[in-house]
Amino acid sequence: MKLIKAVIRPEKETDVIQGLEQAGLSALTKWDVLGRGRQKGIQVGAAIYGELSKLCLMLVVKDDEVQKAVDAILTSGKTGHPGDGRIFVSEVKEAYTIRTGKAD
Repeated sequence: MKLIKAVIRPEKETDVIQGLEQAGLSALTKWDVLGRGRQKGIQVGAAIYGELSKLCLMLVVKDDEVQKAVDAILTSGKTGHPGDGRIFVSEVKEAYTIRTGKAD
């Protein structure tokens, strides 16, 4: 299993979630985050915004579903401008269902 964390623009939330659902991946966790990338925020006039509002999505998928998930996020989350976000893929060694206590 793999853990996918995607940091995306908040305005792309619906598009990305729909893209994942169309790919057959509906289970996810999301939360609002603040952050900045290589551009170190943005400057609007004299104001500098060092941290920007983003949305973090987390999902665990089977190994053979990773590329499908990544493609869905890339396709539906892209605006073509700096700050579109990042996708991180990590190994999941163990997972348990709290209700049953069983390992997945």
